[in-house]
Amino acid sequence: MPALVVVGAQWGDEGKGKIVHFLGKDADWVVRYQGGNNAGHTVVFGGQKFALHLTPSGILAKGCKSVIGNGVVVDPNAFVKEVKMLESRGIKVRGRLFISLAAHVILPYHIYVDTLREEGGRGIGTTKRGIGPCYEDKVARIGIRIADFLDPEVFRKLVRRNLKVRAAELAKVKPLKTIEKEVFKDYDRQRRFLAPFAADCSLFLDAANKKKKRLLLESAQGSMLDLDHGTYPFVTSSNPVAGGACAGAGIGPTAITAVMGVTKAYTTRVGLGPFPTEVEGHVGHYIREVGKEYGTTTGRARRIGWLDVPQLKAAIRMNGMTALTMTKLDTLTGVHPIKVCVGYKLGKKRLADFPVSRREQLDVEPVYESYPGFSGDLSKAKKFSDLPRGAREYVLAVEKLLGVPVSIVSVGQSREQTIVRDATRLWS
Repeated sequence: MPALVVVGAQWGDEGKGKIVHFLGKDADWVVRYQGGNNAGHTVVFGGQKFALHLTPSGILAKGCKSVIGNGVVVDPNAFVKEVKMLESRGIKVRGRLFISLAAHVILPYHIYVDTLREEGGRGIGTTKRGIGPCYEDKVARIGIRIADFLDPEVFRKLVRRNLKVRAAELAKVKPLKTIEKEVFKDYDRQRRFLAPFAADCSLFLDAANKKKKRLLLESAQGSMLDLDHGTYPFVTSSNPVAGGACAGAGIGPTAITAVMGVTKAYTTRVGLGPFPTEVEGHVGHYIREVGKEYGTTTGRARRIGWLDVPQLKAAIRMNGMTALTMTKLDTLTGVHPIKVCVGYKLGKKRLADFPVSRREQLDVEPVYESYPGFSGDLSKAKKFSDLPRGAREYVLAVEKLLGVPVSIVSVGQSREQTIVRDATRLWS
């Protein structure tokens, strides 16, 4: 069975949702394997824009089934809203979307704790959606899973226990009894709504494997926000890297046949943390406005930077990427020159690799190579040869620097604005 992992090669927001939607037309199952509704994918389908936060982008692909895997943390309220939004816009969801019984549940007290930390001087720039505190409970073995959520007696017992565990922090927000009432206020309605979607998804995926079906596994966020391999501590609370797909979906590593990394033609980052190639001023503002670089989930302005080769090489290495997709090439129209970071300076030293040390990540200075810009409307290009010469040369130069083929080039938000350079690299 072909199983393809699609993973962000930078700090998230690379356009993975569109690429998963594009590849989803050839998939039988699309699986989201980590993160929560702190992520956001904007997908254009049938002339409409869909902002998805929990549901895999494959839900928009006809005939494809979608799974929210056990590695995802699920806010029941957000899930209910998203399903209702999709159904109100004519997307068939029931019977096509499933949540793992082993996925953990985000509850109001997780959001309170997250907000308290962000606004109390301990923040790292989270979305305040309760993601981190929910994963903390998971690791501390006091988490509440979907299977527990569906059992009223078990759920109420676990909630009361957890409120006592977090009492010291939560008491700074409001009385525990008030928070308890908030948790239980819509519980019965949410439980009844979620129940038909809940399943042991590992069994589904194993059955799909045996039937030689195609699996597409999608990450949230990006490789440099990975808990283990990213710019720690300014990272997310899970493992977006391809290795996290197996643990977060309930499949074995031998099922994975290819890994597609998604990178923008430049770099963006949301929130705090090191960003060696960050550029401000006129160029940064221009790219942000042309590229509409504002968060799908929060609306926050994204930080802008030039493409960073050492950072991308680190992502390629840690994911085992077999091919790359380059998105937002069209955004660079009119930018001249285009810079690419090919290494760093750290004092008198030259570094070829992205450093692990948090001090070095903050202190390195980028070493740039410059490339001629290009002009013209790229959005109507159907094949690589349709692109302006400067755009083609830029893609080829990046491909050579990275040593991994750029198999797909995206020149717009819709699925149709996608150029496949090498179809043989997509699933194997």
